[in-house]
Amino acid sequence: MKNLFFLFLLTIATFSCGEDDNAQPSDNFDRQAMLTHWADNIIIPGYVAFTGSTTDLQAAVADFVANPELATLSALRSAWETAYLDWQKVAMYEIGKAEELLLTNNLNIYPVDVAALDANINSGVYNLELPSTNDQQGFPALDYLLYGLDTDELTLVNLYADNESYRLYLQAVANRINTLAQAVLNDWTDRYRGEFVANDGNSATASVDRFVNDYIFFYEKHLRAGKVGIPAGVFSGAPLDNTVEAYYRRNFSKTLLLASLDAVQDFFNGKSFDGSSTGPSLAAYLTELNAEKDGLPLAEVINEQFDQTRVQVALLADDFTEQIAADNTVMLATYDQLQINVINLKVDMLQKLNINVDYVDADGD
Repeated sequence: MKNLFFLFLLTIATFSCGEDDNAQPSDNFDRQAMLTHWADNIIIPGYVAFTGSTTDLQAAVADFVANPELATLSALRSAWETAYLDWQKVAMYEIGKAEELLLTNNLNIYPVDVAALDANINSGVYNLELPSTNDQQGFPALDYLLYGLDTDELTLVNLYADNESYRLYLQAVANRINTLAQAVLNDWTDRYRGEFVANDGNSATASVDRFVNDYIFFYEKHLRAGKVGIPAGVFSGAPLDNTVEAYYRRNFSKTLLLASLDAVQDFFNGKSFDGSSTGPSLAAYLTELNAEKDGLPLAEVINEQFDQTRVQVALLADDFTEQIAADNTVMLATYDQLQINVINLKVDMLQKLNINVDYVDADGD
């Protein structure tokens, strides 16, 4: 009887060992080191650069308002482009003060509500802190104010020279962009950095889980859908070319998309903001877990898809409204390439990292 009992225990032990051999590798990845790298070498330097460019934008607006002429208009437009590109590098970091302030909603909701914006200027009565004015401010509002009021530069300069209401609104928009950017940077450096790094667990409220969800949400909703899918008509059944980013500037939509795509891939790989080094990252995390897809390392699969998407984006015209009118299938193909990494990130990566999706997918994909 004792021999039979011993054999029974031995069988259970052998079966248990077999289950352990097939289990996922234990997760010993240093999340705090990754959060520290994210905060100190990627996020905060990104906001430092962005706040610097929004300060320059604010100054360029002040110069133009004080002396409306072709030279100051050109300098202002250049400052707007620089700040808009720097925004692409930090837009995915909607956590902490940026989440509290709904930074994306205030800085980059497009298309602009032209009728409401014009009414604000004409009445001189507006409050850009109200959520109802999100589509009347930020970078898209400056896109309209600097390029959409008139295609002739001299006529545009004279419009501002002759109308104080336009000058005041231009200043109000630029000042708010800078104020919001500075508030987010100050919070990271004064308070939130320590909280973010210390919260290094693996629960739904931990920094890694929350931030990775925000990262994927940005990629899926703002990059894939906002910059490409919605203008291409993926969700509406017909193209909506007036919804492209930088609609009035033209020839800038592709530049913004590429800047955003680069920022998302660089973050995945843990590349420092200055590009001089890499550190603990989502790619490294997946590698440590031996995460695979179809027999290939998942981190390599994701990076390869980012690269394939960039090849497709290269086929697009610089002006997305022009591309949609000429051949919208190229836009649709770009969306399809972006969509592949939605699956890789949102399904495969989250499963490997044992992170649950914390937002609702509203477009049925």
